Formats: sequence, structure tokens, C-alpha cells
Amino acid sequence: MKKKTINLAIVGCGRIAQDHLRAFAKIKNVNIKAVADKEETKAKSFAEQYKCSAYTNYKTMIKKEELDAIVICAPPNVHAEISIFAMSNGIHVLCEKPFALNRSAAQKMRESAKKNRVVLMMASKFRFTDDVVKAKAIIESGTLGKLVLFENVFCSRVDMTKRWNSNKKISGGGVLIDNGAHSVDIARFLLGPIALTQAQFGCQIQRVPVEDTARIYFQSKSKVMGTIDLSWSLNKDMPSYISIYGTEGTLLIGWKSSQYKLHGKDNWQVFGSGYDKQRAFSNQGKHFIECITTGIKPIITDVDGFESVKVIEKAYESGRMNKWIKVG
Repeated sequence: MKKKTINLAIVGCGRIAQDHLRAFAKIKNVNIKAVADKEETKAKSFAEQYKCSAYTNYKTMIKKEELDAIVICAPPNVHAEISIFAMSNGIHVLCEKPFALNRSAAQKMRESAKKNRVVLMMASKFRFTDDVVKAKAIIESGTLGKLVLFENVFCSRVDMTKRWNSNKKISGGGVLIDNGAHSVDIARFLLGPIALTQAQFGCQIQRVPVEDTARIYFQSKSKVMGTIDLSWSLNKDMPSYISIYGTEGTLLIGWKSSQYKLHGKDNWQVFGSGYDKQRAFSNQGKHFIECITTGIKPIITDVDGFESVKVIEKAYESGRMNKWIKVG
């Protein structure tokens, strides 16, 4: 596609949409054309801020506006519906995580993207975090030796009693699918495919009908053992949210600094300045637009989106069965 300006729209005017819009507004060849949300006041507020059209029906928006791309920030239960409708109209899609509620929906999204020859990309900001990208390069260089253990922690106290994230019909589950979608994608990005998983759920703290604390155990195809701690109900204040241990050294990806240390050495080698949320969104947005305009393959393919859904689905299954199961 050789087009100088990309007309873009947002579906779903919630908190995450603001992060996407701030990023896309700074990309020179992007024109924010419209926003859509079921709540008219939200749509109009966003539209006024970004000087674009407001809609309460995404189908009407897609039919009326000449769009090249949309960003789906609506709840997960409508991701497949919205993305397939958009792609059937030749529109490229950046879809927030979780990619879909189940493998069947994710597969239909993939088939639509292939049929209509459009870009379908799952939004996963951590793949575009500078320190995570640098960490992958360090791992692949063999600096840490053979990887043995991976740890990821996303635990922060957030009241979910009045948010759609705790409504299983809308979200697909609780903290495991919500925060876990990020965790699984990071693990797959750094370690490769996940072969086995087992999930466990903590004691319920918040009065919500879904799990508010969970732990995922996994083994990658390359035999790396991993743990992922997730919670909406407790704070686990740690300087690093990812720890990777290899036969030759340890690597830590942190909120304010990232570093690694080789065995036998006294000093930590700093390789990153920490997590910059808006920079990650900016990098992600630029990459999405570049995929549309140049035809390059997305860093996060539709296969990655599908696989993240599959691992989460298997994790829930393992939790119900209380045993390790194969991801396949």
C-alpha cells in the first residue's frame, strides 16, 4: 500500500484509547478521522479533543468514513466481531489484548485477515518497550548462557468491582486473561513457544465473580521453567517485573532500570532506563503504520495473537483440572 496519509479511527473510548490516540496523533502521516463508543458523551469528548468525527455505532463509522485502519479498544467480547467487520471492509486492525475470548474467535479473525489481505496485529506494548527489545538481543547473543528460569510479576492493587474487566461474559475471566495476556506474550517473545502450563488461583479478596489473584507455571518448548504472578488485590513492589536466570548470568528488566550480571563478575551492567509507557505506545503505533504503508511483516503476527489466546485458554483449563497440561 503506497499511501502518504493513513486515515485512522478508534473503537472504544476508554482509558487505553487515550494512550493510543496520544501516540498516533504524533505520527506525521496519520490522520485521526473518527472515534466510536456506545456512550455518546465519551465519543464526543474524544472527538472534540482530537478534532474528528464521533459515532455511537462502529459500523456506521466504517461505512461513512474513508478509513485505512482502526484501533480496537472496546471490551474483549466484541474484538472478533469488530475486527472481522472492519477487515471485510478492507481496513487494517490493531486490536487490544486480550486478542479474543477463545481460539475459535481468534482463528476467525486470522482467516478474515488472510482473506481480505489486511494487517491484523495484537496490541502488546511490552514488545515495544526498549528494555524488553534489548533484553531479547542479549538473550539471543548467548550472553546469559542457557536459560533456566523466567519470572514475571504484574501485581498491583486495583479496585475492579465496578469495571467490565471483572464481568466474565465481557472479559472472558479475571486477572489471568487481563494482565496475563501481556505476560504470556512477553514470555513467548523472549523464550519462544510455551509447551506446558498449570495455573493456580489465590484466595478471593475482591467481591468479583472472577479470579483476582493467579499464578501461572509454564515450561517453554526450549525447557525454560517460568512463573507468572498476577493480582488485582495485592501489591508486589519489586524493582524488576521480569527476571531471567541463565547458566552464565542473570538479567532483570525493571520499571526504572534494567541490568544484567554475569557469574563471577561483581558489577551489574545497566542496559536500559526502565519502562516508558508512552514511548512503547509510540513505537507500537509507528510499527503498525509502517506495516500498512510498506508491507513489512508485523513484529506481532496474527499467529502470536492466536497463540496468546491458546495459552491463556489452556491455563484456565489446567487450573480447573489442577494439573499440568500441554499447550500443543
